[in-house]
Order: sequence, then structure tokens, then C-alpha cells
Amino acid sequence: QVQLVESGGGLVQAGGSLRLSCAASGSIFSINTMGWYRQGPGKQRELVARITTTGRTNYPDWVRGRFTISRDNAKKTMSLQMNNLKPEDTAVYYCNVNAKIMCRPSEDYWGQGTQVTVSS
Repeated sequence: QVQLVESGGGLVQAGGSLRLSCAASGSIFSINTMGWYRQGPGKQRELVARITTTGRTNYPDWVRGRFTISRDNAKKTMSLQMNNLKPEDTAVYYCNVNAKIMCRPSEDYWGQGTQVTVSS
């Protein structure tokens, strides 16, 4: 199995910054795409940022350069630097990886989520 542990969430004022981290462990053969998703109150889960094994990144338009995703393939970790946070960024942020473990095809795994609250 794959275990994902997120850290770095918390309470911050509007305009502030937070850095989220995600560490993957377990019987991992390989990790493909890694990403961050979020789910705000009463909203559906949405993509925040995604990064491939070669470092190619993908962000939705609303990020507008405020967030930066990165990964360390050797350490099986991923980070999300969030700057200029807004109250509407308040949500539970989830780490997602597409990984392959022994004797199973690649599939998506999710972390437990970390709360980000931005006060106005």
C-alpha cells in the first residue's frame, strides 16, 4: 500500500503564505503524477496543481502564479508553496499521487487532507 502524510496547513491572514508538504511511503515501485487538490466548504474537490515525473507542471487559471508545486523524486516528497493567500483559498488540501506498487497496476492514492484557513 501507499501512505501519504501531509503537513503544513494552518491559519494565515489574507496575503500570507503557507507551504504544504506530502511524503509518500510504502511498497512503492514507482510514482507517476503527483498533485494537490482541495475541497472548500460546500464545494466539490478541485485540482490545485499537478506535476509529472519530469517536472512539468499544470495549474488551473485561478492559481495565477500564486502557487508553486515541486517534488523530490528521490525522497518521494512533494510541496506546494502558496503565496498571496485569499479567504477563498480556505479548504482542506489533499495530496494525490498516481503510483505503482508491486503486482498492481498504477492507481491514485490520497492523503488524509490538511486544513488551510485564510482569514480576511
